[in-house]
Amino acid sequence: MPDALLFVAMLTAVFLLVTCIVFARLRPTYSHWEHTISELGAVDSPHGHLVSYGVFLPVGVSLALVALLSVAAHPPIAALAAAISVGYVVGAVFPCDAGSPMIGSTRQQLHNLGGAAEYLGGTLSLFAIAEDYGPLFRVAGFVVGVSTVVLIFESPVRGLAQRIAEACLFIGLAFALATCR
Repeated sequence: MPDALLFVAMLTAVFLLVTCIVFARLRPTYSHWEHTISELGAVDSPHGHLVSYGVFLPVGVSLALVALLSVAAHPPIAALAAAISVGYVVGAVFPCDAGSPMIGSTRQQLHNLGGAAEYLGGTLSLFAIAEDYGPLFRVAGFVVGVSTVVLIFESPVRGLAQRIAEACLFIGLAFALATCR
């Protein structure tokens, strides 16, 4: 089963990466360095509905499946998959306002709670995984935690910080699934 879960997690990560690149190219003013991934699915985005339900929701559902199928054998790994899943499902159901501000509409606040669950839950999950699988996961958790703080503030590198956090989460999940054989 770990091989199938690893395949699903990796396929999900590649799908997310490719679709983010494609949808970003459809928005000439979008910057991967400055803008969050959520802004591709923002309420005012030209393809927001498609990104929310055609990208974010499938990513969240596939990682929920990974979490459910790994919880009995590897609870910390399941927690990591679940944390990422929550972020994407909530992001799909509650798309962000333009600019994905820290303070905005009620929908934006729910969106932010989903992001907090993903990044804080991911940080804690990576720390828990480190107990069994080594200190590299602790380093990844630390990077996600620092990136989360950067995401709170408006910054010309906010998008970059998020992409670093996402890479740590997805790569951490893949390495944990590959290691848990």
